[in-house]
This record gives sequence, C-alpha cells and structure tokens, in this order.
Amino acid sequence: SVPFLIRLFPSLLTKFVYLNFLSFPFFADFRRPELLVNNTISLHLTTEPGVTVGIWHTVPSSRGAEAQGKDQRWYEEALGDAHPVIIYLHGNGGTR
Repeated sequence: SVPFLIRLFPSLLTKFVYLNFLSFPFFADFRRPELLVNNTISLHLTTEPGVTVGIWHTVPSSRGAEAQGKDQRWYEEALGDAHPVIIYLHGNGGTR
C-alpha cells in the first residue's frame, strides 16, 4: 500500500525524505539567533520583488568583543568592510 500512497500523494515522499516539517532544536526562536550563537543577528534581504531571504550574520570570534551590544546597523556595516564573507547555504529545511 505504501507505493500506491506515494503514487497518489508524491508530496508525502518529499516530506519523509527531507523532513522539512521538523524544526531542530525544538522550541528554538530562530528570529533571535543571539540566544543560540554568539555575535549573530538575523537579517532579511529582498532579492527580487516578492522574494525575501532570511539570513544570519555572524562575526568571527576575533571581533566578538567589538560586536557586543551593537545594533543591526553595525552588523550591516561589518558586511561591507575589508574582511572576507563566507556564505553557507544550508538547504531547504525551512529553518536557519
């Protein structure tokens, strides 16, 4: 009966293969990354009309003391300085 159900409902297969309906760690507030990761802020970028991408900007531990208590503007300016930026694309799990 499982192959028949998958044939009728292909979205079931993707749910069970990718498990993108699960959030881990459980009960974590991903809008407030500073509770999970030091020196991190949550930002949203509009890539094109109607498409918004959520990102976390984490500064390295060498700049951790400098980042303490800073607001979103400081983190945005830190993206534009001479330090390299590493982009990590985590996949389609639905959370960061």
